[in-house]
Amino acid sequence: MGIIHMVLQGKGGVGKSYIASLLVQYLKLKECEVSAIDTDPVNNTLAGYKEFDVSVLSILRENNVDPRMFDSLMETALVLPEDAHLVIDNGASSFIPLCSYLLENEAINLLQAEGHTVVLHSVVTGGQGIMDTVNGLAALAKYFPEAHLAVWLNPKDGEIALDGLTFYDFKVFKEYGNSFHSVIELPHRNTATFGKDLSDHLARRLSFDAAIHSSQPIMVRRRLSKYWDDVVAIMDRANLLLGRAA
Repeated sequence: MGIIHMVLQGKGGVGKSYIASLLVQYLKLKECEVSAIDTDPVNNTLAGYKEFDVSVLSILRENNVDPRMFDSLMETALVLPEDAHLVIDNGASSFIPLCSYLLENEAINLLQAEGHTVVLHSVVTGGQGIMDTVNGLAALAKYFPEAHLAVWLNPKDGEIALDGLTFYDFKVFKEYGNSFHSVIELPHRNTATFGKDLSDHLARRLSFDAAIHSSQPIMVRRRLSKYWDDVVAIMDRANLLLGRAA
């Protein structure tokens, strides 16, 4: 049946919506049927990409997350057509409520019993957020062993290393690494050129294809094209289609 991609991480500002946007663009590039839902109760960043026609699910009731609203998310996922993909971008503030809902309702088991595949995408970043993101990843690995778990290493805030150890030396990788579906290392590029272009690109909420074919300066478009080609190659190796033909 369908493949449900949930982008989950309890730390804000680590690139969850960016990764959700990469998933949507990649799946479209591979000519997959793809839909997307933005459940972030604070910032509907993914929904800001008008090209993607993202649905917004409001989960707040009187300024609190109402877990019953996730029932609507499940209804959509359960009727996902064969070989279709659903990308769900979840905010940091609703990380615990959604994880609790998935556990309490055995939601992943239900989706799998209906023939769907569930992929949890979690982000690990460098800088001050490194331990928070590692702990968020560990929680997903511990509580949802039945799901495919794709780990995204996002170096936007610095090298993903601590006390001389890289991610592959961390306890979370030693303990759960064998069960990870994939580890996806996003490219690290010169901040003055590629980094500035990427930052401006994200602010515009455009797909890479739209930016590459825009009226921006030639070298900007060239760098964005190179970056996107590199990301596509990395995602190809991650087997995000789970062996299914595009």
